[in-house]
Amino acid sequence: MSTKLFVGSLPWAVNDESLKSTFSSYGTVVSAKVITDRQTGKSRGFGFVEMENETDANAAIKALNGSQLNGRNIIVNEAKPQR
Repeated sequence: MSTKLFVGSLPWAVNDESLKSTFSSYGTVVSAKVITDRQTGKSRGFGFVEMENETDANAAIKALNGSQLNGRNIIVNEAKPQR
């Protein structure tokens, strides 16, 4: 079963493809989505990555949480379910 991760403090230049590329080093990425503002289309500075399994997700969290991506320290943790 796949595991969804929250990724915060993303640099504005990061897009879906670069986010997927960053996480693919740690396992199979099912999907990667940078959340954008509906009116402007610009990044809101966070996104979600869905990893194929929990082992890959945990490896990505361990390696990437607090790491630098394009000069910014990103936050990576397991996404909480929507209410």
